[in-house]
Amino acid sequence: MYAIVNTGGKQYKIRQGDILRVEKIPGELGSPVSFDRVLMFSDGENIRIGQPVLDDVAVKGHIVEQGKGKKIIVFKYKKRKRYRRKLGHRQQYTAIKIDSIGT
Repeated sequence: MYAIVNTGGKQYKIRQGDILRVEKIPGELGSPVSFDRVLMFSDGENIRIGQPVLDDVAVKGHIVEQGKGKKIIVFKYKKRKRYRRKLGHRQQYTAIKIDSIGT
């Protein structure tokens, strides 16, 4: 059994028990999270595809971690112009453990 959900502008394939890192969602550790934008659902035999979403399927989970990802270095350089810019960025994320997938 798996589902494909849309959150934070990205699509994720999830199964029950998975830990999923998504764009930051406000909430405390242990607080429940529900994904309503389910694009596809499969129970092992039947596959249901939403147009664009399935209204009667929901994915429930809870927050296990709030954190920041690895640092990404952005370096801009123009030769012979004495132009250099160095920036760093750490994207915030939320780790969610999937508890149930169903109707």
